[in-house]
Amino acid sequence: MNSREIILARVREALRVPAAKPGAHGPSPVVASEPGAGPARWLPAVGHSEEERLRQFSECCAALRAEFQLMNSPEEVHARLAALREAEGWRRVASHRGALTDAACAGLGCPVLWTDAGYDKHELERCDAALTACDALIAQTGSVLVTSRSAGGRALSVLPPHHVVLARREQLLPDLPAAFVWLRQRYAPDFPSFISLITGPSRTGDIERILVLGAHGPRRLTILCW
Repeated sequence: MNSREIILARVREALRVPAAKPGAHGPSPVVASEPGAGPARWLPAVGHSEEERLRQFSECCAALRAEFQLMNSPEEVHARLAALREAEGWRRVASHRGALTDAACAGLGCPVLWTDAGYDKHELERCDAALTACDALIAQTGSVLVTSRSAGGRALSVLPPHHVVLARREQLLPDLPAAFVWLRQRYAPDFPSFISLITGPSRTGDIERILVLGAHGPRRLTILCW
């Protein structure tokens, strides 16, 4: 029996067992994010204090090759952005309107492509960096939660080679279950058309298990939080 026949035999065998209808046994229970509870046992434990969660988020970012910096003021954010622009030679950046992004782009020293009112995708591709806000930061995994309503749409966080995320300390959430609860509380029943978790810069290891950054999106991710 060759591989094709084995696969088809397994499919035929699986089809003999009827699948349970959704809701036949009542609603699925909510998995508590406690150590040893369901899938949560495979994820890192989350600290209880803000300091512990910030440290865990920072450690996750370092492991993922993302840059996380905790700032003390908007002035420090401006100084860091100026340093990035100088080091990488930003000639143009892209962003969307919002309290954090408007303040960050003011005085940046280079033209800004605002994507809110429509844009030329080729112009966006020519931008050296994108500055966006976010919905939340996830301490457990070092992920950034973004939606079409918080981060200016999908392309803004994908096309430019450097994605800079702006966040506030109060946006730090402990874990993924808390993030999903927050999404329901914030948006249900009218959810955004685009919801994504960004966990480090874009990467692939498909070829000989060699890690390559920037394969399908930004090769650099910077998170500035204050």
